[in-house]
Amino acid sequence: MANGAAPPRTAPRPRRSLGVFALIGAALMAALDEIVFHQILHWHHFYDRSTPGVGLLSDGLLHTAEICALAVGAVLYADLRRLRALSPAHAGAGFLLGLGAFQVFDGVVDHKLLRLHQIRYGVDLTPYDWAWNTAGVLLLLLGTALALRARRRTDDRRADG
Repeated sequence: MANGAAPPRTAPRPRRSLGVFALIGAALMAALDEIVFHQILHWHHFYDRSTPGVGLLSDGLLHTAEICALAVGAVLYADLRRLRALSPAHAGAGFLLGLGAFQVFDGVVDHKLLRLHQIRYGVDLTPYDWAWNTAGVLLLLLGTALALRARRRTDDRRADG
């Protein structure tokens, strides 16, 4: 590649494309959650069961994790592009799956099972919980539908080839 030529095209890597973009989607949703609900609205910290200082520290650790995940996702995406092996349909599905997976995990595990924090305090949580978790499930369903469609198209191309 010293002469500046692009590497030869390799076969698309659907699973890797889906996984890389699921990581990017989850990291982006964590960033949006942290920026909007933790910093702008001040509704909660990642860990609210201690002092405000510990809550702020937990937000910083969450932010560090999401930035690391975004950086790893960017490197993995660059590698897919370098190999010319990106499967755009699988990447789009993975992105939505990552967004939804983070949101549902946060809503069910962090909010309800572990009770690390709630979406908001001093209000009836029911509409917030329904909106948060329903949005996450819708993202998961849309991502799943796109992943199944992408898989069918990949299987059809292999059968035709």
